[in-house]
Order: sequence, then structure tokens, then C-alpha cells
Amino acid sequence: MFGLERMRALHAVATHGTVAAAATALHVTPSGVSQQLAKLEREAGQRLLEPHGRTVRLTTAGHVLAGHAATILAQVDKARSDLELLREDITGPLRIGAISTTVHALLPPVLATLRAQHPGLEVTLHEGEAEETMPLVVDGRLDVAVLESWEHLPVTMPPSTSRTTLLADVADLALPASHRLAHRKAVDLAEVDDLPWIAWSAGSGCHDWLAHVLRQQGVDGRIACAIGSYPTQLALVAGNVGAAVVPRLGRDSVPEGVRILTTRPALNRTIYAINRAEDDDRGAIRACVDALTSAAARFHHLA
Repeated sequence: MFGLERMRALHAVATHGTVAAAATALHVTPSGVSQQLAKLEREAGQRLLEPHGRTVRLTTAGHVLAGHAATILAQVDKARSDLELLREDITGPLRIGAISTTVHALLPPVLATLRAQHPGLEVTLHEGEAEETMPLVVDGRLDVAVLESWEHLPVTMPPSTSRTTLLADVADLALPASHRLAHRKAVDLAEVDDLPWIAWSAGSGCHDWLAHVLRQQGVDGRIACAIGSYPTQLALVAGNVGAAVVPRLGRDSVPEGVRILTTRPALNRTIYAINRAEDDDRGAIRACVDALTSAAARFHHLA
């Protein structure tokens, strides 16, 4: 029935006392305020203002309608505020995929942070390599994926995704303590030509990466064991089964019977968080990436 801007003009006059002061508060001209008030009087069917010396004052009807105007405008402001909060609301499902080393090292504090700061989130976690999780992000079945990209065999990021660099990591050589090179601090990978290799599960990006690196170094690279767990790989090295390359992020401790050596060339990888570019402004995505970035900061000494 009553126009919102006309109610705003009446509320401003009631609050500030004069048409001129109301116009200043509303950033309009006094004539603009007067026009709004004249239209409001026609809508109300009653006089809302009356002359008072050189200015005007509210009539009884004006005071009554100004009271309602204050209530209506407060409700409108509350509605706008609620809508802004809804835009930033961090609730609902958040589906994360991550490689195993980050599930172990990064995700526990990330999930704890998200639960504490955003209890309305419904977080699920899926462990998987980049070749599994990246397509799920692209087609919308995952919201965020944490994956690795090796320097010698980098992952191609789809153009529809955004990526955030979390940390740099290095993989070192794990040898049985009895091996002829185990006393060294660093070795050329080409020197390790008398042991089979323990690699990640066949068909995974890590498996393909190791095979690629060994070929580049002219190493025969027979992979005797394909094991999807770095602690298990280290246990096999301790049992004199073969050699392995294990990222620093992927090992909490080194078992007896294993020696860790740096390699030439260095085996570097970068850990990224990716999401659909169209979701960059989603509150849940930003909260997740922020939590991942904070957790990753604890490991910046690895590289």
C-alpha cells in the first residue's frame, strides 16, 4: 500500500526533525523528500505534516505512520542482512577427495577446524589419487580435491578448475640398511641397479611417475611390489624386499633396517587443492581451502 521510499522519507523527517535534515541523511534534495511525502499523504488519505513556524511537524497520523515506518524499515534491513548472511552461509554438504599422504597429514586438523568453525557443514572425505578425484571435481561429485603433481610428470589441470598451492614436498630414496649404498647421504638413482622396486598401486599416477623417472635415469626399474601405503612400503624395504621412494610428508617415522637418502635428481612434487572455478565464491569452498592452507603451513619445511 505504501511505497518503501516514501516510508523512508517520513521516517527520516521524524528522526531528523526537518525536511532539509532528512534530505541530507538520505542523500537527496529537499524537494525530492517533499515529493515523496506528498505522494505518501495521498496514499494514506490523511495529512501527515503540518506547518510549524518556518518548518513542518508531524501530525498525529504522521506520528502513527512514522512508528510503523520505523518497524517496516527495520524489518527490511533485517531481511537484507539475513540474505547477506545466507550468501556467506557455510552449511550443507562439503565433499573432499584427497591423496593418502594428505589424508594422513593434513585432513585431520582440517576436518577438526571445519567442524569447530562451521558446524553446519556436512563433510565427507574420499581417499583417492588425482586420476580418480579430479574427474569427480569436474563433474560436480566432489567439491574439493587435494592432489599431487610431480615435477617430472606434472598433472594437467582442467581449465574449468581453480587450484591453490598448498605445499612443496620431496621424495627420498629408502634402501635396506644392508645395501651397498646405504652408508651414503645422496645417490644418483641410476646407481640403484641391483634391487627391485616397491611402488604405489599399479595404474596409479604414483606408479606411472616412478616408472617414468626410472626410465629417464636409465634404470631397468623392475617393480616387484605395488603397495598403496607408504608405511607398508617402508616395512618391505626393512625386510630387504627392494627399494622405494617415499615423500617426506608420507613418513612419520623410519623403521629399523631402513636408510633414507636424498636423490639426484631431486624428486619434487607440489600439493594442490582444486575446485571448480565457478565455485570460487562459495563460502564452504573458501572455508575448506583456507583450512587446508593453514594446515599445510606446518609442513613448509619439507622441501
